[in-house]
Amino acid sequence: MFAIVEDGSRQIRVEEGATFRIDYRDGAEPGSTVTLGRVLLANGGGDSVIGAPEISGASVEAEVVDPLVKGQKLEVQKFRRRKNVRRHTGHRQKYTSVKISKITVPGLKIVEKTEDSAK
Repeated sequence: MFAIVEDGSRQIRVEEGATFRIDYRDGAEPGSTVTLGRVLLANGGGDSVIGAPEISGASVEAEVVDPLVKGQKLEVQKFRRRKNVRRHTGHRQKYTSVKISKITVPGLKIVEKTEDSAK
C-alpha cells in the first residue's frame, strides 16, 4: 500500500515503514506524531483512490525520527567585473526526518500479496 501526499509544494510517495524528510516542523520532538492531511492518491494493491484534488477523510500519520536535519549548503556568489563588487552568501535548508506509521484511507480495499501470487 502506498499514498502520495503533498507537503509544502512537493508531492511525496510514501509507504508504511518508510523514512523520508519533510519541511521543518518547529517544536517537533523525537517520538512525537505528525499528521499529513493532504493525501492526493492512495493504492491498496489492486484498488486505487484518486482525490479531486485530495481524498476527504484520508490521512497519513508519521513519527518524528530526527526533528532537525540540515540539507546541503548552497553557495551564491555575485560578481561585477571592474567595479570591485563581490557578494558571497549561503543557505542551508532545514528538514524534519519522519517514519510513516499508518496510512488511513476510507473506502480503500487493501489487497495483500501472497507467496503464490508473487511467483
